[in-house]
Amino acid sequence: METTEVKSAVESLDATKVKLTVEVSYDELKPSIDHAYKHIAEQVNVPGFRKGKIPPRIIDQRVGRGAVLEHAINEGLSGFYAEAVRDNKLRPLGQPEVEVTKVPELTATEGELHFTAEVEVRPEITVPELDSITLTVDDVEVTDEDVTGRLDALRERFGTLVGVDTPAAEGDFVVLDLEAKIEDEQVDSVSGISYQIGSGNMLEGLDEALTGLSAGETTTFETALAGGDRAGETAQVTVTATTVKQRELPDADDDFAQLASEFDTLDELKADLREQAARIKASNQAVQARDLLLEQLLAAVEVPVPAGVVEAEVTRHLEGENRLEDDEHRAEVAEQAATALRNQILLDTLAEKLEIKVSQSELLDYLVSASRQYGMDPNTFIQTIDQQGQIPAMVGEVARSKALAVALRQVTVKDASGAEVDLSEFIGSDEEDAVADAADAAAEAAAATVSDDDSDVVFDDEAEAEDEPKA
Repeated sequence: METTEVKSAVESLDATKVKLTVEVSYDELKPSIDHAYKHIAEQVNVPGFRKGKIPPRIIDQRVGRGAVLEHAINEGLSGFYAEAVRDNKLRPLGQPEVEVTKVPELTATEGELHFTAEVEVRPEITVPELDSITLTVDDVEVTDEDVTGRLDALRERFGTLVGVDTPAAEGDFVVLDLEAKIEDEQVDSVSGISYQIGSGNMLEGLDEALTGLSAGETTTFETALAGGDRAGETAQVTVTATTVKQRELPDADDDFAQLASEFDTLDELKADLREQAARIKASNQAVQARDLLLEQLLAAVEVPVPAGVVEAEVTRHLEGENRLEDDEHRAEVAEQAATALRNQILLDTLAEKLEIKVSQSELLDYLVSASRQYGMDPNTFIQTIDQQGQIPAMVGEVARSKALAVALRQVTVKDASGAEVDLSEFIGSDEEDAVADAADAAAEAAAATVSDDDSDVVFDDEAEAEDEPKA
């Protein structure tokens, strides 16, 4: 049986934009035309014919052949475009601008559909050879100050707050009342809230206003409101420190070690805190090496950024904030969007170069972690992004992160002392990836076997009836 294909050609307009010219034969378009007739037949009423059973010639008379062709072209265009993109191995980054240049004659049952599509694509870049790259990270050096800092943080967890008569200072906790006014109109007030000076998580200027206040004293300062209907407006804020408290820490001794840990002595606890600090600094080496590698790759490669994609992201962002007219903020968002897109293009290219594959377990781990960041149940989160069609985007995120980790295995990493650094604990190994891939392949094969077995299951009449849609 002879098969027909969509013909297409691609023309580069610049480093990030191409023009596709696509020719679709009548035979390729015909399934869309047939579906258009069927769909229209279900939507119109013609005396003497049941809905859905109206012949094409009657639809041509009543609705018009032009409407049928328009319906067919609108329905089939995205599929023909996608096929042309695949055939030409393009990687679109934005939405295409499509122009139909030729359609079949209204009276003919032959002829071709021609259209062009201009679209921004991922530019072709060359990533440098990884084995030529050397990265230098900080030494893992744990000082007594590191241990003392961790010990003090642990003591704070077991500390108690006690009221004091001294003026409030940074780190103190203040129970306070707040009243905000704009032009003598009270717009907000709160009472009895606890705030730690220096945390900076309330109003700008609050730390300075509270510093030096004793219990029972009041002061007024001017600031922009952070929330509510009048957010962003300047208000006169009156703050009263009703109570000033300081954290009283337990003594650092053997009794505290037994209270706060599984160790019997303070020396044993300090030794464990030293090991914790060393592990964290080693982990920080991996993060530093990742950031340095991305920085070096970006410095070595010029990455053209599609302006239209950046502008679309900027507009989406500003519309969400209702700040379309804020030119200063627009410039800031545009710079951030361009940087993010430049990183994405580089890492996608790197992932292809390294033939990165994302396993189901890696994707699941990423999704579960992301669900925690949003404070959502993992199953609900996964169902939500699946319904929104965001799973491919999540796969891309995992692939980019994995590409950097795999790339780090091929570069040379040294510490400031010149010693080579082993990051395998944090970036994995090729052997571990091979084991994970094999496990995923086995799981997929098992799932396919179960699916095949299920296809032979016969349900009884009652079960089938329960599955039928209810009127």
